[in-house]
Amino acid sequence: MPAEAVTPLIRGIAVLRRLTEADGVSSLSGLERATRLARSTVDRITATLARMGYVRLDGRDAVLAPRLMELGNAYLAALRLPHLLDAHADALADELDESVSLAVGDRDGIRFIHQATRRRAMSLSFRIGDLLPAERTAPGPLFATEWGEEEWTRWRERRAADPEDRGFPAVPARSRPYEAEDAADAVAAAPVQLPIVGDDFEQRTAEARKAGWALDDQLIEPGLVALAMPVREAGRVACVVSVVSHTSRHTAADLRDTLLPRLRTAVAAMERELRQAPPAEPGAASGLAIWTGASKQELGREFVESLARGLTVITAFGEGRAELTLTEVAQATGLARATARRALITLEHLGYVTTHDRVFRLTPRVLGLGFPPLSRTSLPEIAAPHLTELSQRLHDSVSLAILTGDEIQYTARVSTSRIMSVNITVGSRLPAYATSLGRVLLADLPDARLPELLPRTPRTMTDPEKLRAELDRVRDAGYALVDEELEEGLRSVAVPVRERGGRVVAAVNVAMHSSRRTPEECVRDVLPELHATAARIEADLRVAGRFRRVPLS
Repeated sequence: MPAEAVTPLIRGIAVLRRLTEADGVSSLSGLERATRLARSTVDRITATLARMGYVRLDGRDAVLAPRLMELGNAYLAALRLPHLLDAHADALADELDESVSLAVGDRDGIRFIHQATRRRAMSLSFRIGDLLPAERTAPGPLFATEWGEEEWTRWRERRAADPEDRGFPAVPARSRPYEAEDAADAVAAAPVQLPIVGDDFEQRTAEARKAGWALDDQLIEPGLVALAMPVREAGRVACVVSVVSHTSRHTAADLRDTLLPRLRTAVAAMERELRQAPPAEPGAASGLAIWTGASKQELGREFVESLARGLTVITAFGEGRAELTLTEVAQATGLARATARRALITLEHLGYVTTHDRVFRLTPRVLGLGFPPLSRTSLPEIAAPHLTELSQRLHDSVSLAILTGDEIQYTARVSTSRIMSVNITVGSRLPAYATSLGRVLLADLPDARLPELLPRTPRTMTDPEKLRAELDRVRDAGYALVDEELEEGLRSVAVPVRERGGRVVAAVNVAMHSSRRTPEECVRDVLPELHATAARIEADLRVAGRFRRVPLS
């Protein structure tokens, strides 16, 4: 360890890595055992991460929070490849009706930066940020064509130290090559020594160098096959695109013979995109040094300021800021040069930063800090803790819903113990026109087509012109209040939830019996709380959805 390394930063990253390996949630005592840190240290680290919004403390558990993805987002933004190539990968997946992945090399492994998956009973389960051993993938040999002796030595040492790939939790442990069931039975009856999967990696690399593409014929698990080609920029492999299928649809040879021409066309379009892309304009920097200082003053010893500042250094990078000098990092974060320098030394020691000619760059390893488990987070999962907090503050039921045709569908809900006549659960559907949630969602649609407006109660608005006028008011006011139109005695107020582009994708509401609050009290007391909750959900959604599509249900 370098003499100037920041020990709290090393410990904090160790906690984040263990949480990532535990699929995003672990008890505090489990973190204590896994990291071998003192319980008081674990408590201080998780309290600091919670203050940063990177971890949520749920009883005795620590849970990764969507905002942690801003670390991986900093790497992906600096890399620019997802921004430039994602649409090409998605289009290829749609054309072939197969899963398509983009991957970058990470030392002697590969790490995914984009996934366009097909939803099938047997589909790709890898996530953005997952790390795989190079020798068990189709992209691996293509990256290895650029390895020097140092990289090959590191690969051989890793293979000797971890022959079963226990250090790669995203893939099954190594075994003999996958054969038919009858061959497996024969081996069980008469054991023989079989080679381990991936032993031909150097030969596969030589073949990939000559052919310009590579195959994965069930190297990771039975049935999984893939075809890969490199995407080059300035003559070097920038990333590798792979088409992944199952043997029930294609054999490896069939995948090559059938899909290689279309893959070549897609790669040519990707390389053209990289050549023609204008230089990136630097975005806004983090500048969180003042915030960390204020948090230290407020929380005292429980806030580990050096950990917070070290992680802030990662967010100094981004689009247009792929390479930064020490001075630029200090300016972007607001940290003193000495503080930024120690953080960079520590991050370089841990493999999250590289340096060349006094210029620093993030490495793909940054994606290993929580990105894989968080990259599959849905909007209901993002919203759930915020809905719970709101319900606990107001002591009323809170719901999240999306629009499906002429109806709303509840996708998340926190109920109170109060007696209400409407039995609503997740998955329930109700007519959009008669609900506050539905009116917020309908108001965002251009020229929304209205269904037949049937009376649910004597107060239900059934005049189309009056409803359209009400939708205009909802759009301008930013909220909807429905008073006993769905069910007698039921009053609710709702606000929109918007994605990064500003489109309304969901709505959140508070529902109560009409005896609880007057309409005026709903606007005065409930509406500000609703807006604040929606803003917190939107903040998490913006981070989680920057480089992926967040499922709405």
